Amino acid sequence: MAGSNGSWGWYPPPSRPRPGNGIRARTKQGAIGQTWWSKRFIDVLDSFNMGSRLVRGRRYARGGQVLELLVEPGEVRASVQGSRAKPYKIAIRVLQLSEKDWVRVENALASRAIFLAKLLAGEMPLDIEDAFGECQVSLFPTSARDLATDCSCPDWANPCKHIAATYYLLAEAFDDDPFLILRWRGRTKEQLLDRLRIHGPVARGTSATHGWPVPIIDTPLIEECLHRFYDAGPELAGLRVAPHAAPVPEAILHELQDPAIHLQGSSLAEVLIPAYRAMVANAEARSLGSSADAGHEIVERQSSE
Repeated sequence: MAGSNGSWGWYPPPSRPRPGNGIRARTKQGAIGQTWWSKRFIDVLDSFNMGSRLVRGRRYARGGQVLELLVEPGEVRASVQGSRAKPYKIAIRVLQLSEKDWVRVENALASRAIFLAKLLAGEMPLDIEDAFGECQVSLFPTSARDLATDCSCPDWANPCKHIAATYYLLAEAFDDDPFLILRWRGRTKEQLLDRLRIHGPVARGTSATHGWPVPIIDTPLIEECLHRFYDAGPELAGLRVAPHAAPVPEAILHELQDPAIHLQGSSLAEVLIPAYRAMVANAEARSLGSSADAGHEIVERQSSE
């Protein structure tokens, strides 16, 4: 709940905020939040009947009134410039998952290699909420009771415009780093990835989908390999590649819708077919060490067929 002045029926008079020089929301109009997970976060807040009150903080979020934003396990802290000289202090606390809950979640995430791949790429897997749900917990707060907010301003409404602005900037912070969502719920990025690497399918020596053995290779760091990045190395000495042209080089032309363009009575696809065949045939001839004439022979053979 926002800070109270002791009178539940009193609203502070409208005031103009002092100019802020803090974090500005990237979007100048419309919805705030670009990725599915930040939009989901705003949707969750809307589901708590915060919609109309959240809008009050949009101008603050876009005006640079949020001076600082810090996400820690269980708590978001912010400083917001209002109408007074001294910025207001904000705290948004969320119910953290217990250690036992996190162990179950980590096992669920580690059971699917796609989760680890997405998280290592800095993305939030689309169905990660399902993995949390299977463990009887949630990634996002499920009700307003999961959130405890506090603002040093005199406005008793919850959220006040200062807390609402913090929510919007928090959504954009989630855009930039989805691991902040997990940090807020009690697991830092380093903790989670270390545990997933330990308990994931590669560490266990099996494939998550087929149960095949997976070799564990001790690979050097990229910094140690930069000086020989373009060297083939002895591992490729015995590699032999024998590429061959596709049976129908112009297959893509048959897949595409025929454009309404005709040249000298022929459709564009009919005009391009010989060119596709020539390019593919010449590429095959070069890869096999043959002369360009061999490529022309292939084209002629294909045309006669």
